[in-house]
Amino acid sequence: MTKLVLMSRDYDMSHLMPSILRAAPELDVVMHGTPAAADAQIAVCWNPPAGALAALSRLRLVHSIAAGVDNILADPTLPSVPVCRVVDPRHASGMSEFVTWGVLHYHRHFDRVLANQREQRWLRYEQRDPSQCAVGIMGLGEIGSRVALDLHRLGFAVRGWARNARDLPGVQTFAGAQSLNAFLDATDILVCLLPLTAETRGLLNAQTFARLRPGSKLIHVGRGEHLVPGDLSAALATGQLGGAIVDVFPTEPLPADHPLWRAPNLVVTPHMASVASSETIGTQIAHNARRLARGEPLLNLVDIARGY
Repeated sequence: MTKLVLMSRDYDMSHLMPSILRAAPELDVVMHGTPAAADAQIAVCWNPPAGALAALSRLRLVHSIAAGVDNILADPTLPSVPVCRVVDPRHASGMSEFVTWGVLHYHRHFDRVLANQREQRWLRYEQRDPSQCAVGIMGLGEIGSRVALDLHRLGFAVRGWARNARDLPGVQTFAGAQSLNAFLDATDILVCLLPLTAETRGLLNAQTFARLRPGSKLIHVGRGEHLVPGDLSAALATGQLGGAIVDVFPTEPLPADHPLWRAPNLVVTPHMASVASSETIGTQIAHNARRLARGEPLLNLVDIARGY
């Protein structure tokens, strides 16, 4: 019988056990920290404790419970075994819903209206055509492309930036580090949907914010480590950024005493932009557990060198 261990240092993974067993009742599913976990062949993880994977002597597969795997690859003792991720067929649509809400929040001045309500101020702002609002999408993979095309269909002036050249109908695209400044210079609302790599870590920093038009907005739904929190606080305080919606942070949950909770014009959301259901996670893990047992190619295998 294949044994699978659920492992995280800061997230309760126990709620996934029923969905995994419904999809693959032949598995033996145990929790990290119990004696039975020592000989597990599959580790299902989110932010695993440092060194915990290396301690599993029979480990054959590491499986993330989400699309992101940077929290797994960050462990310098990660064993040389395949790493897979969950790809939710609804992930792109869920992310597009969240980003569209964020863009409309700023484009239709809901941020200002909500602030006025607290002061009992009745002010109506000019309604601009969406074509006058330039939305810049950083990252044009499957999700970023979906977001860009959905916003284009709503009439926004959409710009996209990625490592490699992309061609999306109706979207002005930029490629490579040499075009980043040109992409940022004319962006009103910046949306981060990048993967986390050595090149993108810390990219949402003071230099990036300074290239944007004064008062521009940020919607960050990429990876927490893209963001330099102190630089975001400073840009909001000076008005270089007129507002931000941040769903992912370098440290999660965001500590209760963190200054970003009190930053002006900042909406903090708890890593909820698009979350796979327990059933989707359980089904995909079950498929890969069976493929591993039969020696078949694994689904959603991560390219370790690229980081995604």
